[in-house]
Amino acid sequence: MRPWVPLGRAPIPGTQRGGEADAVSGPAELLLWRRGDEFSIRISGYVSELMNSRQHGSEEALADYACPLVAGRAGAQVLVGGLGMGFTLAAALRNVGPDATVTVAELVPEVVDWNRGPLGEVAGHPLNDPRTRVHVGDVAELLRAQTGTFDAVLLDVDNGPEGMTSEGNDWLYAPAGLATIRAALRTGGVLAVWSVEAVPRFTTALNRAGFTVTVRTARARGDRGAKHTIWLARKA
Repeated sequence: MRPWVPLGRAPIPGTQRGGEADAVSGPAELLLWRRGDEFSIRISGYVSELMNSRQHGSEEALADYACPLVAGRAGAQVLVGGLGMGFTLAAALRNVGPDATVTVAELVPEVVDWNRGPLGEVAGHPLNDPRTRVHVGDVAELLRAQTGTFDAVLLDVDNGPEGMTSEGNDWLYAPAGLATIRAALRTGGVLAVWSVEAVPRFTTALNRAGFTVTVRTARARGDRGAKHTIWLARKA
């Protein structure tokens, strides 16, 4: 079997190390690895992968479930929180019209560079699509600055409501963050949230924030692999 080859590393803003295998103080890092045509992104101090290029079914499902609900709108505006390996962005672009705009917000600049370089091939180079806009920074910045702008907001940030890298991401899933997201959506807009696991209390939080909620699941790899949770929350 081919060995894993390191391709890059990048500090994650607003984080500290201290995971499963690393007690060193300082910012946590994203680590990009390659083995043949397979890519892996990991977090320093954790044994498990954050994402793998061969297991992306649920990341695509995030957009496949949400975007058709608003795809018929002229000039649809979609916001994707978290670029990752580009699979959610690519799926969003497949599900919206030629006049749509899909903005992707990515906190770590190096992840954007990786997607413009060696990672781009795995998702079909969605950053090259003319409908794509890139915001390098916190998705919360965009959400706070907008009112009634987006038809869909897709969040794949820090493994979902039970995050592992940055306490700052908790705001997105707290009442203040959900209220801000709801305000940033147009009437009838959709918030879709990916999570590595089911979190029943988050369903309750979405209802309390004024959303109509459907909870779905998707496999990481076709009909196999881990089962992940996706919330679809509609603004009435």
